[in-house]
Amino acid sequence: MELLSSITSEGLRLLSSIFVFAVGLGVLLLLTLFIADITQRRDAIRRNYPVIGRFRTLFTSLGEFFRQYFFALDREEMPFNRAERDWVNQSSDGADNTAAFGSTNNLSIPGSVIFVNSTFPTEEDEGIPAPPVIIGPDCPAPHEAQSIINISAMSYGSISRPAIRALSKGAKLSSCWLNTGEGGLSPYHLEGGGELVFQIGTANYGVRSKDGTLDFDKLSEVASQPQVKMIELKLSQGAKPGKGGLLPGVKVTEEIASIRGIPEGEDSISPNGHPGVHSVSQLLDHLGRIRKAAGKPVGFKTVIGETRWLEELCEEIHRRGLKHAPDFITVDSGDGGSGAAPMALIDNCGLLIREALPLTIDALTRNGLRKRIKVIASGKIISPAEVARAYCAGADFVNSARGFMLALGCIQSMRCNKNTCPTGITTHDARLQAGLDPQDKAVRVQNFVERMRKDVGIIAHSCGVTHPRALTRHHCRIVQASGLSMPMDELHPPQRAT
Repeated sequence: MELLSSITSEGLRLLSSIFVFAVGLGVLLLLTLFIADITQRRDAIRRNYPVIGRFRTLFTSLGEFFRQYFFALDREEMPFNRAERDWVNQSSDGADNTAAFGSTNNLSIPGSVIFVNSTFPTEEDEGIPAPPVIIGPDCPAPHEAQSIINISAMSYGSISRPAIRALSKGAKLSSCWLNTGEGGLSPYHLEGGGELVFQIGTANYGVRSKDGTLDFDKLSEVASQPQVKMIELKLSQGAKPGKGGLLPGVKVTEEIASIRGIPEGEDSISPNGHPGVHSVSQLLDHLGRIRKAAGKPVGFKTVIGETRWLEELCEEIHRRGLKHAPDFITVDSGDGGSGAAPMALIDNCGLLIREALPLTIDALTRNGLRKRIKVIASGKIISPAEVARAYCAGADFVNSARGFMLALGCIQSMRCNKNTCPTGITTHDARLQAGLDPQDKAVRVQNFVERMRKDVGIIAHSCGVTHPRALTRHHCRIVQASGLSMPMDELHPPQRAT
């Protein structure tokens, strides 16, 4: 008993000493923070309310977390709400994504889409896969593409090596294409064996000469890869129209620097535009040179702002001849974007896809170029309703970037512009990348594509047509400020060639 009492006493004295030490350390820490706060001059809150004022910064940083998981309703968040993210996640898992007890989607909000269901819908056995579309029929190597949903531009650099590998394998499994983004062609793009669209940004990464201009010999080498089916010249993108791409130096690793042809560890900032391309005439000249070097379909990606240049482009094409027309135009939305961008542009610059897409298609139709030039819709399109809406407007294809990021496991932590993405998708930190298994995520990509095709097909069948590409503006109504809806073909009347 005496021994036990002695041990207990020693333990109590040790715990007491630890407690006194911890309290003393805590007091010392508080005193240090107090002195640091009242002597600094950068933060008025901390200076006037030392120590306590620090909680404001903490709570502000945690606010995004608490809103997402505890306070925001299913349809409240931006850029994608919980209902949208859950649909992508469940679809990618191959799980049941049906809903019960009615929709939480408020269809009285102006701009909401309502599809016009037919009294006599298409039977399941009457439905057919969307027919393929030929892009660049006059090219030496035209491309016949079928998938109604494809992987939009995300470069190696903006997203990680395992993310690229997963998308590459997933594109092959699901028979859709993968756009390389402006960061050049990496071995990981080729690894999966799927179809690729090689994008040329304003810095010509991956095909640039020493002075930064486009090296057509390098382009020919890239285009000689059998997997590269088309070339896309990026004029602008949804997150930052009028501003070149930005990759922070912390994400420019040795390998990425080598692929892009730039210094390691330095910010990768692309010019706002392509050197020597300052008019529609120069644009067509540049596209012609690229098509000659590549021998494959060539088009461009842009965000629609002012629209006069579209008419000028069409007039110049007719002056030169149809063979000089771009083979496709990718229309990006002003609310698109998966990487770093200035808030001044990401918030308020560029038309949204729901307005830009019909404007572009109508301009091509008025000028008799709609059959010659294919149109790809891109930007914040991750749900079956938005995909179907794009086909109602007249798109030939739909691209998605963030939809596939969510399929890879993105949790919308809003850290794409840093090197701290917790899911390993947009970081080059090897520890964080270890959580992303390319084999598993490739299957999720496949599941997402297949579920998207199925659900867009369900909308098409409900409207009485056999496949999504048969949808027209007649099949879609848009809710107005009055609370009533108006047919899309009245908002955007069908055009006739002039």
